[in-house]
Amino acid sequence: MAISSRSALLVIDVQNDFIPGGKLAVPEGEQIVPLINQLAGQFKQVVIAQDWHPAGHASFASSHPGRKPYDVIQLPYGEQTLWPDHCVQNTAGAEFHSGLDLPHAQLIIRKGCNPDIDSYSAFLEADRSTTTGLAGYLKERGIDTVYMVGLALDFCVMFSALDARSAGFNAFVVLDASRAIDLDGSLAVAIERMQTAGVGLIQSSELI
Repeated sequence: MAISSRSALLVIDVQNDFIPGGKLAVPEGEQIVPLINQLAGQFKQVVIAQDWHPAGHASFASSHPGRKPYDVIQLPYGEQTLWPDHCVQNTAGAEFHSGLDLPHAQLIIRKGCNPDIDSYSAFLEADRSTTTGLAGYLKERGIDTVYMVGLALDFCVMFSALDARSAGFNAFVVLDASRAIDLDGSLAVAIERMQTAGVGLIQSSELI
């Protein structure tokens, strides 16, 4: 598959806290890093998404006395899964994996910065109305197709892909350059939701 100059690679949350040994580790998360570097070499346009939470974020179980990680509560914008504290601003856990080598990336988009609203998607926060500005950035640059890789496939990658479709982009997820948490069957649900929304699910061999 020839990669159009109107395509961008979106690298989602390849950060230490999502790597085995981190606070919210995705199994085998470190294994995708060399492949992401290789894929990025095929793209002129690369954007990196970074989870960037203030301490005491509303999505942290520690912010809700008596609650534990993976409990589900109601926040003003709807259901919220509670997570271990992770990707706290200016901590080692929030830094990108040291093996990630994307020198030509032109934009790092930080999400989850609002202390009261979670943000899985690189396009739209969890209140489903606050945008990150990514769609406008890509459209200003003439991008019409977005390929997504990273962590976790069944949360931040999936929501970014769904929102890319809603914003009018062609969207593809590179499955072997992503990894899932698979919390209570969340991977199967994510695959079905992406297929229903018209997200292409591909392997890296179709691009390299």
